[in-house]
Amino acid sequence: MKKLNLFAPINSLGYGVVGLNLLKVLSQKLDVALSLIGATNTPETNVQIVQDSINKFHLFDGYSDAPCLKVWHEFALAERVGNGPYFAFPFFEINVLDQKRINHLSSMDGIIVASEWAKDIIINSAKISTPVFVVPVGVDTDIFKHGPHTVTDKCVFLNCGKWEKRKGHDLLLSMFQKAFPNDQDVELQMMPSNPFLSDKLRHEWERYYTNDSRVKLWDRVQTHEEVAKIMSTANCGIFPSRAEGWNLELLEMMSMGKHIIATNYSAHTQFCTDKNSRLIEIYDMEPAQDGVFFKESSAQWASLEGVPFEQGVTYLKEFYTQWKSDHAIINEEGIKTAKELSWTNTANKLEEVIYGNQSAEIDQVGQNA
Repeated sequence: MKKLNLFAPINSLGYGVVGLNLLKVLSQKLDVALSLIGATNTPETNVQIVQDSINKFHLFDGYSDAPCLKVWHEFALAERVGNGPYFAFPFFEINVLDQKRINHLSSMDGIIVASEWAKDIIINSAKISTPVFVVPVGVDTDIFKHGPHTVTDKCVFLNCGKWEKRKGHDLLLSMFQKAFPNDQDVELQMMPSNPFLSDKLRHEWERYYTNDSRVKLWDRVQTHEEVAKIMSTANCGIFPSRAEGWNLELLEMMSMGKHIIATNYSAHTQFCTDKNSRLIEIYDMEPAQDGVFFKESSAQWASLEGVPFEQGVTYLKEFYTQWKSDHAIINEEGIKTAKELSWTNTANKLEEVIYGNQSAEIDQVGQNA
């Protein structure tokens, strides 16, 4: 059986979710040794496979020449496992990579990204000549599945994603209030836990949103099943993001048949189309700065001012009108899209990239560089 060194976190955050799901599906095809980034945090049902894979890394018998796949930030790729081919799988939200990021990415044998948007930035903006492969990540359709619809007397819009300006949280409430100045049969639910945010800033976000009695804030939950249960109560996902590295929660809601409102920019355009989403068009860019996570940078992200803001308002009202006539409307196209983006498909494509003939892709990269 082919061997692989997987270098990744296993926790409830974005990278950790990707790491766990890749471990589970890759272990069905490959002999995987796991080198853990940070402390592990996983439900009891996954403890055994995680521990078994960690034990293989500790023994390190026959893995020294195996390929290494590191699922981690593009600015922290210097450390690796073994001396086999080294592949990085980063997720980033900015459109201009600084020299530190370029240096780290340039040291790889291959770079794997989830979207054509990210590939274009690496090749055409950063001018990195390392081979780049697009491998979309997936969704667990056994957990995030369309089931019996809970019909409520309110039209529920749900936003998932840690408190950030990048997520459009500075404008989302105003967008909601302009769409529904007096309506009481609407609700905006927020699942915005951000463990990297100070208590002061978290309280500021919470005070701002809870000034409107039609807003409900969800506390952080521990399992994907709990996340899916919350999503099941919503009618529409609202994601006015300035930039995304992928957006797992958006795809999860789509998989459950929920309608989607999202910006037509960055990595989630890999799977968001005008058939499965209401897309907010972007006309201008603005500095990718929020004073917290994005400070001094020449990068830009989508501007939501003006026409995009008004289009978001229109989409909220448009879906609400549709809901009024049918409380159980389903996003059939979203369900179809999610079925194509299984974690098994992700594992198959990763195996092709890591162990397959890469000459065609390398030639393509050379032509585009």
